[in-house]
Amino acid sequence: MRFFIDADLPYSLERPLIEYGHEALHVGDIGLGGAPDAVIAEVAKSEKRAILTGDFDFADIRNYPPADYFGIAVLVLTPSMVSSDIHALVRSFLERPEIIAILAGKLAIVESDRVRIRS
Repeated sequence: MRFFIDADLPYSLERPLIEYGHEALHVGDIGLGGAPDAVIAEVAKSEKRAILTGDFDFADIRNYPPADYFGIAVLVLTPSMVSSDIHALVRSFLERPEIIAILAGKLAIVESDRVRIRS
């Protein structure tokens, strides 16, 4: 799968995504680090990339209907989380290939102990 990593997440997430066999591109790599969500969503859609983000604005299905995208994965982050915690959360998501396989057209809410899927 091709992932677009949102600006609220560390650049270093590219590595685990690649290690799990996915393509990864951070929005900052193409000058969209400060871009509005709507721009990021449109670029992700045009490049056929799933969005990986910690921004719950992307969980609003009225503004970002999952069926219009190649997948949206929203990480549930807490204020106390550091980069290693975020990496662990992403790895727990990546270790669920059955979820990744059905992500296109869906919204995944990724928590430390579960992943909720919404069409």
